[in-house]
Amino acid sequence: MSGKFEDRATRPARGPGDILRWKLGKKEPRREDWQVLDAVRPKVVDGGAAALATGDPACVWIGHATWALRLGGKLVLVDPIWSKSISNVAPRLVAPGVPLAEMPAADLVLVTHDHRDHMDLPTLARLPHEATYIVPLGNGPRIAKLGHPRVVELDWWNSHIVGDLEITLVPARHWSMRMPWNRNDTLWGGYVIRSPEGIAYHSGDTAYGEHFAEIGARFSIDWAMLPIGGYAPRWFMEPQHVDPVDAARGFEALGARHFLAMHWGTYRLTDEAIGEPPERLRACWAERGWDPARLWILDVGEARAL
Repeated sequence: MSGKFEDRATRPARGPGDILRWKLGKKEPRREDWQVLDAVRPKVVDGGAAALATGDPACVWIGHATWALRLGGKLVLVDPIWSKSISNVAPRLVAPGVPLAEMPAADLVLVTHDHRDHMDLPTLARLPHEATYIVPLGNGPRIAKLGHPRVVELDWWNSHIVGDLEITLVPARHWSMRMPWNRNDTLWGGYVIRSPEGIAYHSGDTAYGEHFAEIGARFSIDWAMLPIGGYAPRWFMEPQHVDPVDAARGFEALGARHFLAMHWGTYRLTDEAIGEPPERLRACWAERGWDPARLWILDVGEARAL
């Protein structure tokens, strides 16, 4: 059965037959240094909690697609997942950059879509009821059932204002599903966060597409949080996840000032070596001759001033 947002979903869609081909079929050749790169783990550093507690504008990579942003005097969490595994299947490879017990209270929580590594209900249940939760269309009831009364649903290009922040849901080339029977019943997307300090963009999960240029035409983005992992095998993942080269193309189309790498090193979800995404992105960056200062591949828990 087609979901409510089937017409917006990425093409070609991947189904059970594709998953069997991926899991049981012939694997793509691995690089000679695959084992070396697969042993790489992001470094975990201290300082993130202290930086967020000061109230000064900052970002902290918690791990995977989870970011803590201090903008406009508010603490914003995006796609929070502190769980030790994804649905007891994919174990966490590195600890969260800031333990949840040490996090300052969030004012806003943004969730990009319903996939379990982005909408982690056990984590969301532990977050403050006083926060405002912003989700794409159709996802509100799941958050409300956790006891959170302030839930806002957005369609693509719709905005919600909280204090000095304007949050806009923007398109992504992806899809949604939590169970086999609710594919594309709820919307997905990325977020643009307009603040007095500047404009941040979190893409959520996405493949490369024209939406990057469209977002860049509407917003002058200072900080673009873009995924660089979860891309192999390419025949399966290309319609739904960028690889490092496509992420660089998306960054260029956005016209953003800084690239903040995410969605790598925290969970094993696909076939590339754990340490391959940042290595490929750095090589791509150097080939293009771009300023290294614009590329932020943060350690887990590392804080950067915004």
